[in-house]
Amino acid sequence: MITGKTLLTLGWPGGPLIGMGLKAAETLMTDSVTENFVLERLEQVRSLPQSFINDPLLGAVAREWLRLTAPQRNAEAGRLRETPIPFARWGESLIDSNAIEQMSNAARLPIARAGALMPDAHHGYGLPVGGVLATEGAIIPYAVGVDIACRMRLTVFDASPHLLEQKHKKFEKALLEETRFGVGSSREANERPEHPVLDDPAWEELRLLRPLKGKAWAQLGTSGSGNHFVEFGILRLGTDEPGLGLKAGKYLALLSHSGSRGVGATIADTFTKIAREQHPKLDRSVEHLAWLDMKSDAGQEYWLAMNLAGRYAAANHAVIHELLTQALRLEALAVIENHHNFCWEETLPDGTPVYVHRKGATPAGAGVLGVIPGSMGDPGYVVRGLGNPDALNSASHGAGRRLGRREAKRKLDPKLWQKYLKDRNITLLGGSLDEAPQAYKSINDVMAAQSDLVEIVASFTPRLVRMAEESGAF
Repeated sequence: MITGKTLLTLGWPGGPLIGMGLKAAETLMTDSVTENFVLERLEQVRSLPQSFINDPLLGAVAREWLRLTAPQRNAEAGRLRETPIPFARWGESLIDSNAIEQMSNAARLPIARAGALMPDAHHGYGLPVGGVLATEGAIIPYAVGVDIACRMRLTVFDASPHLLEQKHKKFEKALLEETRFGVGSSREANERPEHPVLDDPAWEELRLLRPLKGKAWAQLGTSGSGNHFVEFGILRLGTDEPGLGLKAGKYLALLSHSGSRGVGATIADTFTKIAREQHPKLDRSVEHLAWLDMKSDAGQEYWLAMNLAGRYAAANHAVIHELLTQALRLEALAVIENHHNFCWEETLPDGTPVYVHRKGATPAGAGVLGVIPGSMGDPGYVVRGLGNPDALNSASHGAGRRLGRREAKRKLDPKLWQKYLKDRNITLLGGSLDEAPQAYKSINDVMAAQSDLVEIVASFTPRLVRMAEESGAF
């Protein structure tokens, strides 16, 4: 029989944890389960509590172990700075005061080393959308975002955009049949595509990731709701781009926006809880920006999981584009893609190694190509980064919201929304009022405000847009 003395002998500290361990042991113990198995299970929780934080039987024990074993920070290390570190802002007149306040709070974190705010910035959770934050020795799950590796992918085809008018119904049919949208959307077992990402060994490296592999397969090649989309349109290239193998002219192109679906959301939720357990006294203004020490197991495990979510998100887009390319018998000429909810290992100009979080920001290092979309009714742009160190080599990830979702539904006129699309010859499949172009800032104003961050390579004008019927999450 397992007793409190048994656990004390194994090195468990006295106090509430003993009672919690005994309660868990009682639940685990059945006629077919040995005492040694239960003790081994409890020791696994003790050695790797972060792997059991969501376990229905052992989660409470795991969280208590995390609390007790969290690195003991001295008062200075845990205290916010009196004043935020300086951070540059682009298009400040376009940014709401709440987003600036959020970024200022993040810049007071003791681990913060540099920051920047993009012209599309608006209030978000933890770090504002459009916020860029460099930290030293630590990573912040919520500064990456809930939709890890939300990203863009643009495929340019060896075809004239006139095909969209000539075979409009065929393109519409392909979008409706080959894409899946909405909260929790997935594919039936007999239609699930294969992709090498499903064989990635990282799925087996963490207890958290193993059960997510099934969800990953079911949701591969699907999109969430909200501002996620798959759309055909016209790419206009002003000059030859030898690096892409493209000559100046107009091309048929396919653009998609989505992330790592339920996989990323689960990773973000799990590791944010771990981070908050480790920083229980963090000021309320930054409580969602609790961090993980990159020398800790939890920090390394999040890094592994985040990068897997990044590879999965890239595969998700690749599958969507491949399905549509095959359905319409098109030939791809070039692909441009980038994350805009992610964290990268980089180096500041003074040589300090940091972790750069771009939450709703596009990587814009010198010569780096990326895609900055507009809205369902406005153009987006292919850009080349100028490598501005003050912006931490970043740029906006879109136009940025002008109205919150509820505010948009309350204030915007559905008839004017439909007229806006009709005037621009845009067909919308799905979509909702809170994603109307009028809910967003002017993409032209945003681009003008960051002319020192990126140069425009090409424009993309949407013509046939597929979105979820109602906004939501993943």
